Amino acid sequence: MYYGIRYDLSRIEGDDVTVDTVADLLVDKKVIALFQGKSEGGPRALGNRSILYDPRDPNGQEKINNLKQREQFRPFAASILYNHVKEWFLMDSSPHMCYAVDARLHTHNKIPAVLHHDYTSRIQTVTHEENPRFHDLISKFFGRTSVPMLLNTSFNIAGDPLVETPDHALDTLKKSEIDYVYFPEINKLVGD
Repeated sequence: MYYGIRYDLSRIEGDDVTVDTVADLLVDKKVIALFQGKSEGGPRALGNRSILYDPRDPNGQEKINNLKQREQFRPFAASILYNHVKEWFLMDSSPHMCYAVDARLHTHNKIPAVLHHDYTSRIQTVTHEENPRFHDLISKFFGRTSVPMLLNTSFNIAGDPLVETPDHALDTLKKSEIDYVYFPEINKLVGD
């Protein structure tokens, strides 16, 4: 899934953090952009160039659509721990975020930010083997909220291509309402 270039992050200046700190920020409804490793091949945000948010927020779709400067009807995807997908959605696996699937009835009021009007969601199942740092972040969020997923959308704003380089990530942070960019490979968090 990750075929892009790996960039040198040694010039990144920010706060030293742990994944626990970032999970706490997500619980506090902060918008976190995630930049790590090689970029995804294809049109999807799969945890290396992603904007992440709390799926429990009933105003989450409006907030992130405003941030991305796009139409309000546009829905968001969920990145969910593979071992929990069957508890939340009517499917087994979707590592490439290719399918919109039905959410189980008991989840409808728990994750409004990632559900379409028909209670479906485009999902990505995340395993530790495929993306260990992203998996760890979702796991930490799950431990705090009992919700094993995050809202996940592409790291860009309207009119811009998907973020590719560290400089592009920091520039997007400055010109958007993203709260932080998290660089998990070096445990750095950069705020606006």
